[in-house]
Amino acid sequence: MPDRLILANYIDGRLCAPRTARHLDVYEPAIGRVYADCPDSGAQDIDAAIAAAQRAFPAWAATPAAQRALLLNRIADRLEARLDEFAAAESRDSGKPIALARSVDIPRAVANLRFFAAAATQFASEAHAMGEEALNYTLRAPLGVVACISPWNLPLYLFTWKIAPALAAGNTVIGKPSEITPATATMFAQLCIEAGLPPGVLNIVHGTGPGAGAPLVAHRDIKAISFTGSTRTGAAIAAVAAPQFRKVSLEMGGKNPTLIFADWDASAANLDTLVRSAFSNQGQICLCGSRILIEQSIYDKFRAVFLDRVRALRVGDPLDPASDLGALVSKAHFDKVTSHIELARQEGGTPLCGGAAVRLDGRCADGWFVAPTVFEGLGPDSRTNQEEIFGPVVTLTPFASEDEALALANATVYGLAASVWTTNLGRAHRVASRLQSGIVWINCWMRRDLRTPFGGVKQSGVGREGGVEALRFFTEPKNVCIELG
Repeated sequence: MPDRLILANYIDGRLCAPRTARHLDVYEPAIGRVYADCPDSGAQDIDAAIAAAQRAFPAWAATPAAQRALLLNRIADRLEARLDEFAAAESRDSGKPIALARSVDIPRAVANLRFFAAAATQFASEAHAMGEEALNYTLRAPLGVVACISPWNLPLYLFTWKIAPALAAGNTVIGKPSEITPATATMFAQLCIEAGLPPGVLNIVHGTGPGAGAPLVAHRDIKAISFTGSTRTGAAIAAVAAPQFRKVSLEMGGKNPTLIFADWDASAANLDTLVRSAFSNQGQICLCGSRILIEQSIYDKFRAVFLDRVRALRVGDPLDPASDLGALVSKAHFDKVTSHIELARQEGGTPLCGGAAVRLDGRCADGWFVAPTVFEGLGPDSRTNQEEIFGPVVTLTPFASEDEALALANATVYGLAASVWTTNLGRAHRVASRLQSGIVWINCWMRRDLRTPFGGVKQSGVGREGGVEALRFFTEPKNVCIELG
């Protein structure tokens, strides 16, 4: 097809075809058809990218933080200037509403670059005096060549969330975006060329997990791995990295609880936030609250108003500004989500709304759309309440007491995020301290300060991203002790 987009790797400062000469089909989820070719890279491409990064590392590590920051800001400026173009590409690639890409995904990618550009210039060391006998101070040096592996749900948003601190700290980077949503990473590479980023400092290699990801994480010259994706893949990465004693940061799955107490502020704005926390990006955000726990005394009333809002959500063409939900990212994921909906029925769940695929007319007739779905009547041990569906599917469960709410909230192998809705300040602090989650929001959702640590506990991850935590991860501390006597 003449309009079929041909994507490229970015190695040693140049856009290039894969050495394998193979490509993968990239589908536009809203129409269910191929629209682009993505490099199906292999070990040779990884080797070339790592060699380029190794050559670039000494000079980049020696570049003053202010100069590294200047280059990151140049890239951010170019990205912001092309926001609409990138938002359209992100929407086409992932199926999300273009309004969401325009208001959240691309602005957040810009913010990631600018935040870590500034943070690098303020990254301070520590000093510890031992009276008049000795003085300790800590040096922090970049690690070398690092791997940043990002997922398909927030493609450029999470890609920049990883590469920005790695580059700001003085490392050279091999980035591997998801092969399902690769378009904006290639576009981003062009911005890096235009901004004058030195060749080899950032390299982007497309491909599958087995084809490109496996040789990347196994390569002896990779000093650290930052990964966001499934718990299964994270476990495989950890198994490869551990015998080589390499640093890993793993941000993985979630089955996040939303706890609503009888004294919550039931304003329209808060109700809108709760609906958004359940269904944003078709539920394909690791932070979405897929288990909604409601105090028994308000359960019926809450269910009624919540369902009214959910039924009002519009599933439609991602290019339509009126669409609240777009398409699921792939046919395989569509099949997974719809099979989980059927499983919920088999487990005895009662569908309160949704529960089926949505068929649209026109250009989206073959797209992968699912209605926002709400179930009740499922126990905490059901697979629906235990497994990450990663789609527009939530469950409602009543609780009788604060202790029961906490027991239900903590009753999964995951522990990424939670939100608590109450006007009782004492309860808010008590519950937050007892939730087994890396992130707890009180009377809000998805409020993100980039200075704060981000990550989960249990099978939701290892390590933290964000702020100084990210800069610490991408550097090696060295203590120097000076005898003063």
